[in-house]
Amino acid sequence: MNFQRRKQIILEKLNADNEVDIKQMAVELSSSEITVRRDLNQLAADGLLYRTHGGAMKVNPFEIPHDFINKAAKNVEVKDKICRAAADQINHGDIIFMDCGSTVFRLCQFIKNKKIKVITNSIPVVYELQNSLVSLNIIGGEFNAERQAVHGKIADEHIARYRANKAFLGVDGISRNGLFANSELEADITQAFAANSAKTYLLCDDSKIGKESYLKFGELSMINSIITNSRSEELVHFKKQKIEVIIV
Repeated sequence: MNFQRRKQIILEKLNADNEVDIKQMAVELSSSEITVRRDLNQLAADGLLYRTHGGAMKVNPFEIPHDFINKAAKNVEVKDKICRAAADQINHGDIIFMDCGSTVFRLCQFIKNKKIKVITNSIPVVYELQNSLVSLNIIGGEFNAERQAVHGKIADEHIARYRANKAFLGVDGISRNGLFANSELEADITQAFAANSAKTYLLCDDSKIGKESYLKFGELSMINSIITNSRSEELVHFKKQKIEVIIV
C-alpha cells in the first residue's frame, strides 16, 4: 500500500475517533510500526495531525496554525520524554507559568487531568488546555501572529502581578556563559516568568545545550532546573552552578 492510500486511511480514522494508535494502525494498514510512525511524522509536519507518544491526535485547523504545529512536531519523541518528566514535577494545586515554546506546548497533553492554574502568553497552550481540569489565565498584551503568543511591555507588567510555584520555559540556547534567545520580545517574557516564579525549569533538547545566539539575556542563576535528553559535558558545569539536571 502506498503512502497516499495509508494517509487517506489514517485521516479517516482520525476523523472518526479523534486519535490513532501506532500499533493498531500498523495492523489495519498491514504495515510495520516503523512505517506508520514515519507516516504520522510526515502528516504532523504537514499540519494534518498532532503527534503524541504512541500515536496521533486530530488537529482542529481553526485553532492552532499549521506553522506552529509543524514546529511542535519536530523531534516529537524527545520533546514528549522531556515533557513527561516535567509533568512529574507538577502537583495538584500548583500555579505554573508556561511560555510559548514548542517544547513547552507539548507539556499540555500530560497535565490536562491536574487541578492546577496555568498562566501563559501562548494561544496554542490555551486552546490545548481548554475543557480540561486546568484553570487558565491568559497574559494580555500585543499579539504576535508568527509565534502565536502575546509579548510586549504590557505583557511583562501583567506577569509581574502574579506569583507562581513553578515556571516551565524554553530558550534558543544555553551554555556555561548564560541563556540565549533569537528574539528580544521572547527574552523579556522569559525573564518576567523566571523573576516571578519560586522555581524555574528549562525544557530543552540536546540541540539547545552549548548553543549561543546573538542575544544573551540572562545568567544561569535565572534557572533552577534543566530537563533535557542531552549527555553533553556542558551539563557538568551546570551542576557546579547548583542547577538541578534531569536527564530523560
